[in-house]
Amino acid sequence: MALSVARKDLLLTLARGSGLVQALLLGLLLLFVFSLAQGVGERLSPQNAAAVFWLSSAFCQVLVFNSLYALEERCASRVGLVLAPAPVQGVWLGKALAGMLLLLLAQLLFLPAAVVFLGQELRGDLPAALGILLLVDMGMCALGSLLGALAQGEAARESLLSILLFPLLIPLLLAGIGVGAQALGAPSPDGPDAWLGLAAAFDAVFAAAGLLLFGFMYTGDDA
Repeated sequence: MALSVARKDLLLTLARGSGLVQALLLGLLLLFVFSLAQGVGERLSPQNAAAVFWLSSAFCQVLVFNSLYALEERCASRVGLVLAPAPVQGVWLGKALAGMLLLLLAQLLFLPAAVVFLGQELRGDLPAALGILLLVDMGMCALGSLLGALAQGEAARESLLSILLFPLLIPLLLAGIGVGAQALGAPSPDGPDAWLGLAAAFDAVFAAAGLLLFGFMYTGDDA
């Protein structure tokens, strides 16, 4: 079921394009605005540049999951997913997979934009940077897919996604910023191992929360 939900969401999102385009534009706009804060000949530190990259990714993620969960709300088809002869957790996993692919697609644009706009160079531990990118994205999408189910239904409730999401994402974002700064040339005597372990631990916590809580949050009962 998860693969079917992911395929359906990707096809609809890419065909309509509106939610994805808004997410891309917001992320690129944040990168461009921060580039304007630099004086002539100045450049952001690797730490600050990594923070701007992950901030753009986090805002993009909010728009992506609002868009993914709105697909069923627009045509009132949530009941069909709930009544499907498969565990409802497949919806959570499918939307998390679709959201991660869309987020990675966005980051393919954000990364070169951050290098160009913020005056950075990729010269650190690139394998560790790729590993932390995947780990942080996995945690962000596992949690985003869980809270996206809670936030849908009314316009006022959609704001819950960003209000609840960002405080919970702080450890993951710190890990992404720490290793990202090293990839951009910031010195770090301790290396990336501690950050990678932290991100993996939070991924496990968010995945367990998704499996245990999604049925209640999406259907309103213990299904």
